[in-house]
Amino acid sequence: MKTALITGITGQDGSFLAEFLLSKGYAVHGIVRRASTFNTERLDPIYADPHETNVALHLHYGDLTDGSGLRHIIEKVSPQEIYNLGAQSHVRVSFDQPEYTADVVATGTLRLLEIVRDYAGSSGKEVRVYQAGSSEMFGAASPPQSEKTPFYPRSPYAVSKVAAHWYMINYREAYKLFLSNGILFNHESPRRGETFVTRKITRALSRIHFGLQTKLFLGNLDAKRDWGYAGDYVEAMWLMLQQDSPDDYVVATGEAHSVGEFLDAAAACCTSLDWTKHVETDPRYFRPTEVDYLLGDPSKARERLGWTPRVGFEELVRMMMEHDLELAKQEVTLASAGHKVVQRGVSHA
Repeated sequence: MKTALITGITGQDGSFLAEFLLSKGYAVHGIVRRASTFNTERLDPIYADPHETNVALHLHYGDLTDGSGLRHIIEKVSPQEIYNLGAQSHVRVSFDQPEYTADVVATGTLRLLEIVRDYAGSSGKEVRVYQAGSSEMFGAASPPQSEKTPFYPRSPYAVSKVAAHWYMINYREAYKLFLSNGILFNHESPRRGETFVTRKITRALSRIHFGLQTKLFLGNLDAKRDWGYAGDYVEAMWLMLQQDSPDDYVVATGEAHSVGEFLDAAAACCTSLDWTKHVETDPRYFRPTEVDYLLGDPSKARERLGWTPRVGFEELVRMMMEHDLELAKQEVTLASAGHKVVQRGVSHA
């Protein structure tokens, strides 16, 4: 049985990856940031009480800003594979919290690499590491973007991801470690956080459809993104660490759609909903430096990893809308029973 360690396991990608690795027979360990409330709801379907026998999913309190804590976890778990998914991952928020974003995303990766280097050297064991890169690293670079496209980051988040990417390459070349970068374009699902534009749209339009709210405020509707399904993308992460040698790969669908097109596809899942009557543009949701067009070229991942996305754009949007329509329907039931309904989609970052 292989053992894998996932930072950011409570996020969208972490939960999908944990499920995938468990299905492959792995023992999965995840790092969870300490909070006064439970933040593991995405893991509920696969979580088991640690007091039970034959438990394959194990959670540990830790943080990428705490090097000593990370070291203790890695020495205790002794993983063969590490998937570094932990981050302050909201691009717009990174402009408001640039230092924290850099500390977690860039320096956090460096801390992890130093620990892996020391651990591999002292134990003599190989540890394969996957680093979650982002299409935001390309920023203003002309599409389509591939592994050969120069980075042009346009946010503190993107700059930090570029730094983490190059830390990985430097440590790979300097210390001969198995370190692979995945440059993942936007990937979504019903598990996506509600402050991200796709989920913000599907939640709001579902609630508007049921009369639970009237307005949705968004930023740049013309921005184009290459949107795929997160459940597909975690398989590419795993495949990168199963290769004979480490490398860097773009993971994308190869087609892009604007935010306006996403709204069109989402509204089409609701009877007679004209989103233009409900959506307003709010300057506060524009970035100081915009990224207009991200379109990935996944040729290398297709040819070397044998990876292709299974879920297309229309199916992805429909999947998210069906999930959020059901949530809105549940809210209607609660409202009819006298519970207060909270307005959504107005003050999100």
